[in-house]
Amino acid sequence: MKRTDFIKNSGLIFSSLLLSSRRASAENWEVLDNKTFKLDYAPHQGMFSASAGKNFLDQIKYMYDLGFRSIEDNGMPGRSVEEQIKIGELLAKLGMRMGVFVVPKGGNGQNTLAANKKEHIEIFLNGCRQSVEVAKRVNAKWVTVVPGDYARHLPLGVQTANVVEALKRGAEIFEPHGITMVLEPLSDTPDLFLRYTDQAYEICKAVDSPSCKILYDVYHQQKNEGNIINNLELCWSEIAYIQVGDNPGRKEPFTGEINYKNVFKWLYNKGYKGIVGMEHGMSQSGVEGEKLLVAAYRKADNF
Repeated sequence: MKRTDFIKNSGLIFSSLLLSSRRASAENWEVLDNKTFKLDYAPHQGMFSASAGKNFLDQIKYMYDLGFRSIEDNGMPGRSVEEQIKIGELLAKLGMRMGVFVVPKGGNGQNTLAANKKEHIEIFLNGCRQSVEVAKRVNAKWVTVVPGDYARHLPLGVQTANVVEALKRGAEIFEPHGITMVLEPLSDTPDLFLRYTDQAYEICKAVDSPSCKILYDVYHQQKNEGNIINNLELCWSEIAYIQVGDNPGRKEPFTGEINYKNVFKWLYNKGYKGIVGMEHGMSQSGVEGEKLLVAAYRKADNF
């Protein structure tokens, strides 16, 4: 056999075995229905629509039956007040927690706080006030903030000070309500001002408020800086929320390079009691994909 043919055939065999193994794991997931996880993983709308249908309330009930005890919904402020109330009431009835939603200030790069423009800051502060009302309806304790793009005409230190001052004003809105805005460093584009964990740590220390902490998204930080567990340890005092997704591909655990079993074990041993948001796509669609998703989290949670 030619060497190239051998390598090709070996790759096909390995891929087949890997897929068969994942399917076998998925076939066993049903025996664990309603058994909770060691960490509090939070799915998003649509992750179980093939099994539970399109109605978000039905999906939440289905998530509960699978053993999940929290949800995330970035777009919660865009839902009607009536729907927000129904979601909040259902979560309370089931004893589930509401994870983050995004403070409505425009897109991730828009209305940047780094530029110190009055109109940008007012949009942000109005978004904070709106978020308080939304949070009351769904009993949310965390909201996501992305400060926006760099203002490259300004020195970096000045931009950082501008972000800190704006966030102090946002924290003043959230503090009386026990809500924490969590700053999320992102990897989507180098134009974004906030990209690194130590940068977010420095900002949170400067804001000096229980209502301004870090959202550490493992997917984004694996792309930006790696060294996940060490950076978590270094900045732990300012980290209040975790999100995950494997890299490359931003899918469920075991589809990429991140050792999520080790990461989850570290979080558990650290005593983390917060939410682990499942902010990622799925490697397969339909009911089979949903089974693979649950099987991946059962496997990663088995430490």
